[in-house]
Amino acid sequence: MDISKTIAKMKERPDFTDNVGMILIHNGTVRNWSRKDRSRVTALETKVDEQLVEQLRRQYKQKTGIYEIIIETHSGRFRPGDDLLFIIVAGDLREHIKPVLAELLDRIKAEAISKREVILEE
Repeated sequence: MDISKTIAKMKERPDFTDNVGMILIHNGTVRNWSRKDRSRVTALETKVDEQLVEQLRRQYKQKTGIYEIIIETHSGRFRPGDDLLFIIVAGDLREHIKPVLAELLDRIKAEAISKREVILEE
């Protein structure tokens, strides 16, 4: 995803300025170390339940003050530094947008994405 182009396209919508005072972005990338024990990760394999991601997007878009939610996910095998997950949440006020991004991110990671780290053997 080209974040700048995606936001620019959203800003072209005639109702954008009436509804948006903040845009928050999550850009998840592959780390080169494991969260559990900081082992060196050489690759990450992911599988995404796209239908569940879309269901969650629609659910959270209905929250108060939310104008738009755009999500891009990737399944497959990735190297450290590769992009895995983009979430853009646009809406009226930070009090509405911050919790939506946080909850939506946590739910997508917990419910819709499975992953397996490939650890460097020493």
